[in-house]
Amino acid sequence: MKQFGGFEDAQKAARYTGSAKLPSGAYVAKIMNVRYVAGENGNSDRIDIQFDIAEGDYKGFFKKQYDENTQEDKKWKGKSSVYVPKDDGSEKDNWTKNTFAKWTNALEDSNNKYKWDWDESKWKGLSIGLMFAETGNVIEGKECVYTEVRYPMSVEDTKKPDLKIPDIKKRNGYTGNKASAPTDNSFMTIPDGIEEEIPF
Repeated sequence: MKQFGGFEDAQKAARYTGSAKLPSGAYVAKIMNVRYVAGENGNSDRIDIQFDIAEGDYKGFFKKQYDENTQEDKKWKGKSSVYVPKDDGSEKDNWTKNTFAKWTNALEDSNNKYKWDWDESKWKGLSIGLMFAETGNVIEGKECVYTEVRYPMSVEDTKKPDLKIPDIKKRNGYTGNKASAPTDNSFMTIPDGIEEEIPF
């Protein structure tokens, strides 16, 4: 058979299925980047964080998946947002304050000598425990299942043998009848020792 051009690229693309997902469970993660985003149209401000798995069998999970993705518009998917309270005294705001405090507590409990001082940029490089659980969603008319951060915890708490994994969260009319993995698992490479910002 005569060799045809572009085979190596085609072979690499064929190996990437985009279907791999992080199993539900508690993981130790490292925060790779932090960005404060001002809310618009009445929405709360938020702190966006990007992270990767730092220990265990899935260490470097998001980096590996990004490296294997050949799509031009790939994005880092190891991320979560921490919403900032509006301090307006509402019930929803009290819930937001509680959630925000869970993040700062988890960071303080996971990093020696770290104390929350109202400077979110210091989160970069810190360790944190994250509980991942399944979410069922309907995206562009197709049902899919993926794992996402459900809540933060201390690194020490991720080691507990009796951790309960939250039940699947259903969104946008998800029924579970035609579940399949999402096709857009895209990530970004972070070489060891490089301190450059990760594009959000």
